[in-house]
Amino acid sequence: MNAKLSFVLAFAAACVTTATVAQELKGDAQAGSKKIAMCIGCHGIKGYQASFPEVYKVPMISGQGAKYISSALNAYKAGDRKHPTMRGIAQSLTDQDIADISAYYEQHGTAAAVPEKVADATGKGAELLAKGACVSCHGPNLNKPIDPSYPKIAGQHKDYLFVALKSYKTEGQATWGRSNGVMGGIAKQFTNAELKELAQYVSTQPGELRVVPQSKFR
Repeated sequence: MNAKLSFVLAFAAACVTTATVAQELKGDAQAGSKKIAMCIGCHGIKGYQASFPEVYKVPMISGQGAKYISSALNAYKAGDRKHPTMRGIAQSLTDQDIADISAYYEQHGTAAAVPEKVADATGKGAELLAKGACVSCHGPNLNKPIDPSYPKIAGQHKDYLFVALKSYKTEGQATWGRSNGVMGGIAKQFTNAELKELAQYVSTQPGELRVVPQSKFR
């Protein structure tokens, strides 16, 4: 085996080992409860609205899957999601901080029982849901994604969903937009008016997400 091939194989093994360690990083919800001071000022207040790039309710994250929260925070940290406030917060967190905070919010609040699938319905919203094949990734009830790094979306704030969906269509902006090949391809099938209607429909579905008021910084 020549030296070049040995180097390539060693480098590949190191990458696999690093990925495995990252995947096995375990979050501690109790530790996470002491690391959320930067979260509760927005996500712990019912009805709290962000104002950039437009006014919308910040997303509900109590009850959201831990792996999705970790994935989202790491996307902000890497710049794949460009929201300046969230990126600044994410960049201040270690990998262990992200794992702990994600574990905390996954178990935070009491999840309501939800139907096993989205109710059979007709109308524009249901048609748009089918066109986007949303249930194929987010689950038949939009609460049980097929991969834990995907979000629960049922019952999420409609204005947040609309802004999030539009952000996947945004290109060439330094401070706004999301880079995701799959979601970008899906979102670009729709006009903004259709995305708004789709967001409205998804927001009406029974969901597990909550805003749990937290008035005390820790």
